[in-house]
Amino acid sequence: MKIALGCDHAGHILKDHVASVIRAAGFEILDCGCNGTSRVDYPDFAALVCKAMGDGKAQRGVLICGSGIGMSIAANKFSGIRATLCNDLYTARFSRLHNDSNVLCLGGRIIGPDLATEIVTIWLQAEFEGGRHSGRLQKIAHLESNLKE
Repeated sequence: MKIALGCDHAGHILKDHVASVIRAAGFEILDCGCNGTSRVDYPDFAALVCKAMGDGKAQRGVLICGSGIGMSIAANKFSGIRATLCNDLYTARFSRLHNDSNVLCLGGRIIGPDLATEIVTIWLQAEFEGGRHSGRLQKIAHLESNLKE
């Protein structure tokens, strides 16, 4: 599986750490930037990650900004994206188990590298449970399609 990874300037330092965690878990990375601390706009990098996923270049994504909130809002504007802000282990696990999250958003100014390692590891390992949760995801997809009309 390939993971598209993107950040803004506030997430750059944590992005490098997260990349090493993803690689250590045996996944490939598609680096969508940014690659420095010069000020940039987070929606641009959320778009790069989500478009890569939509084009089939990556199966999941990880986005990092200062709080993680902006990235999650921007990413969820894209069809088929289920971006979840996870700054703790519980939401990381259940975002996959119940919501089949395909984009993990992290707050680079909120969590440190040790917690990020645990969150990313749990998120990568957890499998969608399906069952009653599948019907809920179908309802979300239906809402999404209605917005296009």
